[in-house]
Amino acid sequence: MTAVGTTRVRPAALLLPGLLGALGLLALVSALSVAVGAKSIPPQVLADALLHYRPDDADHLVIHTLRLPRTAVGLLVGAALGVAGAVMQGLTRNALADPGLLGINAGAALLLVIGISVFGITGLTGYVWFGFAGAAITALIVYGIGALGRDRATPVKLALSGAAVSAALASVTTAIVLTDSDAFDRMRLWQVGSLAGRDAALAGQALPFLIVGAIVAIPCGRLLNALALGDDVARALGQRIGAARAIGALCVVVLCGTATALAGPVAFVGLTVPHVARMLTGPDYRWILPYSAVLAPTLLLAADVLGRVVARPGEIQVGIVTAVIGAPVFVALVRRRDLAEL
Repeated sequence: MTAVGTTRVRPAALLLPGLLGALGLLALVSALSVAVGAKSIPPQVLADALLHYRPDDADHLVIHTLRLPRTAVGLLVGAALGVAGAVMQGLTRNALADPGLLGINAGAALLLVIGISVFGITGLTGYVWFGFAGAAITALIVYGIGALGRDRATPVKLALSGAAVSAALASVTTAIVLTDSDAFDRMRLWQVGSLAGRDAALAGQALPFLIVGAIVAIPCGRLLNALALGDDVARALGQRIGAARAIGALCVVVLCGTATALAGPVAFVGLTVPHVARMLTGPDYRWILPYSAVLAPTLLLAADVLGRVVARPGEIQVGIVTAVIGAPVFVALVRRRDLAEL
């Protein structure tokens, strides 16, 4: 276990400029996300569209109805996955923790399929509510199972209960999909993970959930620092372990559930980015969380831009690109000795 105080903590005088630099990089990638696509738009046209929008201009319409909402969704989803991944890894003290660990992807997928197959949900607006509900319900079930017994919800028990519940839900999802071709077609498009086709209304609907998740995540830095020292030490420091894990779990459910419903189960963003943030900041979660919130959307938008460039005039879905980028990076990260434990 790597705890605050047992490894070198970088001073805030260095971390704050680094965070500002990461924000500058995020702004650059966001600008590229708006400017780059199947249709080439000159920079002067882009500036004119942002400052003097004309709905009768085709280029202006593309920027305002397609690229700006897509970029906004990428920012929201990336930040949510980054923070949720960092909280999840600190909460479970598991370097491989991701939305699949607590069954969030499986729960969102099952409720989504039920919404399509039983209730006839056809729009992305409906997907958000079903995906979020599925993630929340599943996380509660996993936590409830993990809390059974004398030791309550230990990291190992949470991981095991999450794996078991995920397998069970995946089986039910497969059974429904195989008997409903319409659900199969829509589930296939959502399951890949994509930012395409998301509009401003959808981002606005998800924003309140993500704000709540961010507010819940604010106090998690100190809580995760205490948990990193071990449950016994955390209790000695006055932390209420059960309450700390409940707060962290709520944050993960809200952020990951909403992000998964918005863009599908995008792989490796919430898994890899917190490790990169930890390499830059040291073990202090008060810095890991904001760094993850900035680096994750940077990675997600960069992957989305890359997917649009390499397959013009079509595109490769962002979930595929993040898997291609994230898999070798994560393999390299986990081979580092200092990432063997958190």
